[in-house]
Amino acid sequence: MSIIDSVRNSLVPVHKEGYRFVAMFFGASLLLGLIADPLFWIGMVLTAWCAYFFRDPERVTPIDEDLVISPADGRVSSVVRMTPPAELGLGSEDMLRISVFMNVFNCHVNRAPVAGRIKSKVYSKGSFLNAELDKASSENERSGLVIETERHGDIGVVQIAGLVARRILCWSEEGEQLDAGERFGLIRFGSRLDVFLPATARPLVSVGQTAIAGETMLAEFGSSKGPVVSHRD
Repeated sequence: MSIIDSVRNSLVPVHKEGYRFVAMFFGASLLLGLIADPLFWIGMVLTAWCAYFFRDPERVTPIDEDLVISPADGRVSSVVRMTPPAELGLGSEDMLRISVFMNVFNCHVNRAPVAGRIKSKVYSKGSFLNAELDKASSENERSGLVIETERHGDIGVVQIAGLVARRILCWSEEGEQLDAGERFGLIRFGSRLDVFLPATARPLVSVGQTAIAGETMLAEFGSSKGPVVSHRD
């Protein structure tokens, strides 16, 4: 492998939603450089961080209808059983909720936790509390998808804004079919993803564990499992 190939393979592409932000940071760096050279280099460091924030790496997703895959990079902040937000229409019975908190250094491209059809898409206005707080699930600005699966009923995935995040993007629409690990949205800058699962799901992660979007197995349905196959998107 040549040096050029090695460099190319080590570079992670920037998601198109980040192009204008990287350009803005770079432009600001040039302007700051007219004031003082050190300010230019500070601006370039921030530009590099912006590109890093909007990175969109390839992921290898396990293929198994009984597995629930992490929709976000970050830290598992909660594994509890609770009533899902009313707007999702998932009923009043407790469900398993697994939350993944993303800080400003995590990759923020969000991926489908399961394969299925988007049954509904709901946006709710709200506050911008610390996304790690439990009440952020019901009080913060959020965008939720209900995914209808063939074998395990309806599963909810909710993008939640936080203290810094002020923009939730969800480009998938009602009626679309999603594959597990497929990109469906992005949040700027730092927030949380909640996954609501039927009570029959068994968690495979614990609080404090690091999760990787599209790869980490958060939960499973059933207990007798054979080999897990993966696919690269």
